[in-house]
Amino acid sequence: MSLLTLMAPLKTSWGTSTKKHGAGDRQHLEDKVTQRRASSGGAKRVELQFPACSARAPPVAAYGRGPGLGTSGRGFSHLGPRQKMKPAELETEHSDSMATLAQDWECGAVCPGDGGHEDVCESLSLLQIDTGWDSPKDLPVGCEMWSSRNVLRKQRHWERTVTAKKNKRKQERERRKAKHGEDKGSAEQHSKRVLKAITRDRLLEAKECGPRLCVDLSMTGHMTRKEVSRLAAQIRRLYGSNKKAEKPFWICLTGFVPGSLVYDECFRMNDGFSNYLMDTTQESYLDLFPLETIVFLTPDSETVLEDVNSSKVYILGGLVDESIQKKLTLRKAQEHSLQTARLPIREYMVKNINEKNYHSEILAINQVFDTLSTYYETKSWPEALKAGVPLGKGYILPDADK
Repeated sequence: MSLLTLMAPLKTSWGTSTKKHGAGDRQHLEDKVTQRRASSGGAKRVELQFPACSARAPPVAAYGRGPGLGTSGRGFSHLGPRQKMKPAELETEHSDSMATLAQDWECGAVCPGDGGHEDVCESLSLLQIDTGWDSPKDLPVGCEMWSSRNVLRKQRHWERTVTAKKNKRKQERERRKAKHGEDKGSAEQHSKRVLKAITRDRLLEAKECGPRLCVDLSMTGHMTRKEVSRLAAQIRRLYGSNKKAEKPFWICLTGFVPGSLVYDECFRMNDGFSNYLMDTTQESYLDLFPLETIVFLTPDSETVLEDVNSSKVYILGGLVDESIQKKLTLRKAQEHSLQTARLPIREYMVKNINEKNYHSEILAINQVFDTLSTYYETKSWPEALKAGVPLGKGYILPDADK
């Protein structure tokens, strides 16, 4: 709605003079506005009456559309000879008057007159309310009512989560300090560089005379992208466990084709994968090792693994099968007449009663490796199975519940 429309119905008492404001009159107005705003703290709008020297008729009177005036020119006799202008001159006068009136309005001058005019001016002033806050973050303390319940609930949940994480990290630091203090008195401490060199020498020694563990990655075509990502994470855990082992294995990844999905996922998910101390090759394990030295580990085998021999090559099928494709690795081993074996879970463990009645001997490749590595160090299957088989599989040692 334009300023002209708002001002049209207003009665005026500004007089009939068409004299334009001078520079001194305008400076006088601005000074008075500034003084009154400063005295009121800027909280209220200043109402300012035009002085008599600068009073002027409203622009609408030039066209005879003011209150009580018709459109035919009646009522113009008191306006003086200057009002009898040509249309072009009247248009120029009207433009100048509207520009001046708009500037006066911005300076804080409001319409004098009856209460109706003041109501209009008050309504316009309400449109310029300024709360003084640029964003919800600037709200003063105790103004939670400005936020919805959902926002407050999420904020409280986030604060509880952050607090829980801080407490957990604090407890973890205290636990490490306590463990470090216990180990400090019992074993000689080495720097990280020395420990890294010791680990490297240990792994290279396993390459020469230790047992070999091969992960066959040629079956990734049976898996989804999510399952391949989980396989890449299991390879990382397997390598981490092998680095910490006192008697490590030498790890080999076969069927590791550059550009394949498992290749890309291993480098994407595992930092420093290119620096892993292990062998990676595109070839098949059938072309790398003699068939008589190969033992294919599969949970579907009828043969029980009794010992870990350093002269053997143990093959793990790189398969994360959420759809449970039964006997897939067993069939592949039988196609090439390979020796197969399974972990002695049934012989050393018993089924644990659980709510879902779930019992499974299918382990992830890093869990199988933890079992083999622990047995290779301790020569105890109960200790090895306790370290490698999680409770979620539904199997426990016979004396575990005593």
